[in-house]
Amino acid sequence: MSRSHTRASPRALVLRNARIHTFHAAHPLARAIALEDGRVVAYDDAALALADRGARVIDLQGATVIPGINDTHAHMEREGLKTLRPSLAEARSVEDVLRVVREQARSTPAGEYIVTMPVGTPPYFFGGAAQLAEGRLPTRQELDAAAPAHPVYIPAPFGNWGKPPGSAALNSLALARNGLTPASRPRCGGIELGRDEAGELDGIIVERNARPAVEFDLLPDVPRFGFADRLKGLRISQQRYHAKGVTSIYEGHGCAPETISVYRKLWEDGELTMRSTLVVSPAWSDLAEAARAMRDWLAAARGRGLGDPWFRVSGIHIAYGGDPVVACCARANLPDTGWSGFVEQAVTPADFRALCLLAAEHDLRVNVIVSDKLHEVAPVLREVDARFPLAGRRWVVQHIARSRIDDLRALKALDVLVTTIPTYFLWKGGAAYLDEPDGGNGVAPHATMLELGLDLSLATDNIPYDPFHTLWVAGARRERLTGRVIGAGQALSARDALHAFTVAGARLSFDEDWKGPLAPGFAADLAVLDRDPLQLPPDAWREAQCAMTVVGGRIVHEARGADLA
Repeated sequence: MSRSHTRASPRALVLRNARIHTFHAAHPLARAIALEDGRVVAYDDAALALADRGARVIDLQGATVIPGINDTHAHMEREGLKTLRPSLAEARSVEDVLRVVREQARSTPAGEYIVTMPVGTPPYFFGGAAQLAEGRLPTRQELDAAAPAHPVYIPAPFGNWGKPPGSAALNSLALARNGLTPASRPRCGGIELGRDEAGELDGIIVERNARPAVEFDLLPDVPRFGFADRLKGLRISQQRYHAKGVTSIYEGHGCAPETISVYRKLWEDGELTMRSTLVVSPAWSDLAEAARAMRDWLAAARGRGLGDPWFRVSGIHIAYGGDPVVACCARANLPDTGWSGFVEQAVTPADFRALCLLAAEHDLRVNVIVSDKLHEVAPVLREVDARFPLAGRRWVVQHIARSRIDDLRALKALDVLVTTIPTYFLWKGGAAYLDEPDGGNGVAPHATMLELGLDLSLATDNIPYDPFHTLWVAGARRERLTGRVIGAGQALSARDALHAFTVAGARLSFDEDWKGPLAPGFAADLAVLDRDPLQLPPDAWREAQCAMTVVGGRIVHEARGADLA
């Protein structure tokens, strides 16, 4: 359980009897810290002196304090959405799944959809139906019997959580309501409609795409997450991220218009306690439309963008690659974006170059996911820089996987910022890099980045949203199935990993002059942990628990019964 509060300015707060890593060079370690008017005001004896002036004092019983975690590729809005549908996490047989469907049928008006979460164990749903005793999802006929008066849809897992392929299941009424017949053919690749021996649809749809396209392509009648759902989900998400010590997020993959609207609503109502910087995920379909949008409609996102310390919109995300059919189907379904929260794009190398030049001309900083394609993107950035110098613009290269040192040097020279998702490439998807000629030292090369002076930021990508799992991956670099280490020479120390997860991210939102380290005059954003990662080996980092989170001097999460000793 946790307690949340509004953003009203709290009275002075003193945290004492703690091991405080300030990440401030002038005073790197403290035992007490004072917070007032949303800022850090003093350390140690000067902090304790505030107790005599009526400050609230909390004895942390030897716990560890770090700057608030800044998740710089958070996809925060998704987490709460997972709670809005019935869970099948405990299902271990087809009958277990059918029992949940029958329970939902009893409380759902006839004719309304029953839509569950996928089969599998969160947060990854690895294996999916393989975890059921029968090794399969319920058949169309079994679902018909469990809910004869309701269309039923059991979706496939969102591929970014785990690893495709995944399987969905529909009953006969859901197939009919969506117009699916044996003659139906998907427009998007990677989707397969299951058929029985007679050639009839069996209700199973196999999805091989990392970001499922089946609802955009084949299921127009299935209920979508509406604005109210997304608002409710975001409230839940915010608290869940706070409970992991997160005080700031940066959504570098971009946010669709509705996603931005949901954040804005929470901000306008004074409920946004997470410092949130959002990047625009554009919905244009061609270069001409993009040019008009950049010129006429995206002025608010230019440069540093518009907003305040709680809510800011700055820059755009431009994809490199993508499936044009999936992108077209996704745009046709707007404002719904499914689990993504962003608009799917399909951008050729030539269009990427043109879009980057347009963005630079209109002072719209670009965020781009490169994965293994940094060597293709870096020359484009050099060309843009030759016409529109990038220094100070804070363009961001994200999701860096395999990379060459010359391209990393180019990013440093161009003053381009970098983020990585170590869980995505080293742990969850590390099998692709187990046999690299250099032992994997070119994959998410964190140590090399720091040696080159790149201000590296780490992020969770919501896979899972627990930053301490990501912290562990950055230190251990072990692939999930074999346990083999990928690029041992690139492992980060706890200090470097925590710096990348806390202080470094402030540059992404132009906030480094007031947010990041726990320094006098800087934002009172911090997390209280039950252990000190700097004193422990990497395998212990992922076990860290957050006992308290403070944003702007106010406690936004406090674990009940937390053992701070």
